[in-house]
Amino acid sequence: MRTGKSRFYLILPLLLLLITSSSFIPADNPDAVIGTWLTGSKKGRVQIYKQGNAYFGKIVWLQEPNDPKTGNPKTDISNPNPKKRDQPLLGLVNLRDFRYDGDNVWDEGKIYDPENGKEYSCKMTLRDDNTLDVRGYVGFSLLGRTDTWQRVK
Repeated sequence: MRTGKSRFYLILPLLLLLITSSSFIPADNPDAVIGTWLTGSKKGRVQIYKQGNAYFGKIVWLQEPNDPKTGNPKTDISNPNPKKRDQPLLGLVNLRDFRYDGDNVWDEGKIYDPENGKEYSCKMTLRDDNTLDVRGYVGFSLLGRTDTWQRVK
């Protein structure tokens, strides 16, 4: 027959495991994605912010902000709309209309890739407080690519 003291020593490791592992899982907080993120390529930083009930992101830093040929700030030269090709990349909103879906997932948004001028459906998943998986796709999220971003402190 086990005593209360021996049961405590059996339960203690399980409690410690629960406490330490739960500290790595971000809390279910719709605003946890707000902040500045370094893209997977490390070529840019995107600031995610909330406007109304939706989340957006804009480019706030580029590793190479100026065109090496002209020295002028880089612009959205690949935009399919010729009228937008002169807009600077810095400050460009490239994430839009995300809704918090629960379980650290933001969905129903769009991501714009200024390198090719294309817009994709997008889903963001917060893996931990400092790691964000950004998945752009066409049609179904299974047909896409995930880029892992790191929070900038």
